[in-house]
Amino acid sequence: MSDNQRHPDIEIYIKDRSLEQITHWLESICKQLENEYNQGQVHHFVARMDTQTVPVMIHEKVSGKAWTSVWFNSDQSPWQKDLDCALQAAEQLDTQVRCIAGGWNTGDDPDEWWKVESTGETSKMVWQT
Repeated sequence: MSDNQRHPDIEIYIKDRSLEQITHWLESICKQLENEYNQGQVHHFVARMDTQTVPVMIHEKVSGKAWTSVWFNSDQSPWQKDLDCALQAAEQLDTQVRCIAGGWNTGDDPDEWWKVESTGETSKMVWQT
């Protein structure tokens, strides 16, 4: 996947933030956020972002229990790529956020990730759990 190609969906991993903190962040960037249903630690939302409706899934306590996955299941989110979303989330939630460095295409390294600090500092890393 080229660097300027829009990702088909956006997924980030947020460190040490509660469901409440994450949903408050989402509410601050969405016109509307509606909880559809919950299944244990998995929460399904519908977000109204700009003029688009975007399904959002939040999965708490993934990868070592310090991390929460936030998946925007659409190519109509405000971000072109995962890193764009990670930068915004890290700054606004004042925590570390990670996202896949490439896409999920054949040949991409699935273990290479962006590590984004709340200061905006980014580095590539291999995420091993």
